[in-house]
Amino acid sequence: MQEQTAMEPITFVVRGTGVKGAGAGLSPASRHRLFGLAGPILLLVIWQLLVMTNILNPVFFPAPTQIVSEIVNNLTTGQLQGDVWVSIVRVFWGFLLGAIPGVILGLSMGLFPLVGAILDPLVAALMPIPKLALMPLIMVIFGLGETEKVVVLLLGVVFPVIINTAAGVRNLDRIYLDVAKNYNASTWQYYRSVAWPGALSMIFSGLRLGIGMALLLIVAAEMHGALSGIGYRLWYSYTMFNISGMYVSFVVLALLGFIFTMLLEEVEHLVMPWKRA
Repeated sequence: MQEQTAMEPITFVVRGTGVKGAGAGLSPASRHRLFGLAGPILLLVIWQLLVMTNILNPVFFPAPTQIVSEIVNNLTTGQLQGDVWVSIVRVFWGFLLGAIPGVILGLSMGLFPLVGAILDPLVAALMPIPKLALMPLIMVIFGLGETEKVVVLLLGVVFPVIINTAAGVRNLDRIYLDVAKNYNASTWQYYRSVAWPGALSMIFSGLRLGIGMALLLIVAAEMHGALSGIGYRLWYSYTMFNISGMYVSFVVLALLGFIFTMLLEEVEHLVMPWKRA
């Protein structure tokens, strides 16, 4: 009893020292994101110094401070907010309309060999076709309105989602199928209780690839027949030789890519809490 009593103050002191530091309340994922900011900040500092020392030509590589000033001006006029909102809406619908059928088709291809045998050659043949090469045909069919832009994004999103989802189902351990059969699970029960949760990791990998592809395509889609959006503003800045305005579009696209990726990761953690570090 004396030994236990002597040990208690030691345990109390160790817990109260705060050895873990100020970031102890942050999750490993949050700390990882904070550390990830160091790279971009260091790059911006080096960039600014290279421009100030005339190593980089400020005509083609405007200083980060100049780009920030351009961003502030665009925010003041409301132009930037309008362009960002228009592009976000287009990306949202293109991503949603590509991701949902992509997941459904991918699950079906992985679960049912006949469906896979029919669709695998089609996916393999259509996937390599550059979506930008299809834009003239899409514009002829759908015109130059919003539908044309959403269809371009849809085609860019659906194939990565299909391929990753199907791979996730096909890579499931055979024992899960055997257990489901032993319990006389129906096709729908296996679909919902085994294939879906088992393939979630690969599904989210496909979704991340899909959102990246949507952001790549939104620029090209908005360069034709658009009067607003990040892609339109990028092309307009080029025609006016407004280099700092072009960099504003680059920065916005980078931020959108980062934000969308973080949102998908948060959704993944909610759906798959066992993966949270």
